[in-house]
Amino acid sequence: MDAKHVDAFMLANAKYFRDYQLSSVRDALLNTDESKWLMIQTAQFKDPTLTFIISLLAGQVGIDRFFLGHIGLGIGKLLTCGGLGIWAIVDWFLIMDATRDSNLATLQRLL
Repeated sequence: MDAKHVDAFMLANAKYFRDYQLSSVRDALLNTDESKWLMIQTAQFKDPTLTFIISLLAGQVGIDRFFLGHIGLGIGKLLTCGGLGIWAIVDWFLIMDATRDSNLATLQRLL
């Protein structure tokens, strides 16, 4: 893939990945076949800030985990009322990185 297009993609989407993942994401994109580029450009990544807000407002019932596609964890949070509130509070600190990891998994499926 053309470095100019990859750098533009990285500039627009850097917030969706962890800082230490950016160089490996860039390298993977540079080595990607041109035919996959349209799918990569149109991929919908989840915003870590939005997921954090969802976690603050509805994390106790697992909506944040459902939003990320973690159905089992969402059901667990729903049935335990966010682990009696403890799990919900812990997720306030972990959910943004979980979102970035989910975005990386989405990108890896496309590559």
